[in-house]
Amino acid sequence: MIVLETCALPIDSEDDVVRVRTRVRDLAQRLGFDAFAVAAISTAASELTRNAWVHGHGGTATVEEVEEGGRHGVRLQFHDAGPGIADLPRVLKGGFSTRRSLGLGLSGTRRLVDDFEIESQCGVGTHIVVAKWARFGART
Repeated sequence: MIVLETCALPIDSEDDVVRVRTRVRDLAQRLGFDAFAVAAISTAASELTRNAWVHGHGGTATVEEVEEGGRHGVRLQFHDAGPGIADLPRVLKGGFSTRRSLGLGLSGTRRLVDDFEIESQCGVGTHIVVAKWARFGART
């Protein structure tokens, strides 16, 4: 995978959810994503940024334009040094929440993107990498 552009954004406040989402949306539109794909990767960015803020007590979002095998995409990486996720399989199944929500953040995000990787260690933090690929070679 080739990284064509990268931007690291701190997650220090709730306002950063909008900042990360806007950066991701703008990149996806520039790459020629269709409306559904723009909405999907933007929603994923919002969910993961909010999770890093609420559960990980802040962190970093890295927004990247990537190319692999002639296709272009948006890859997002989220790092936090929060408490980690104790029961990752249960959280990924959906319906589990520690904050009185629907508990669909990570499981829903996984369905919105093409690639999804997560590593979490209790007491160390969480690292999530997701990617969404433009369809039909779109890139403007």
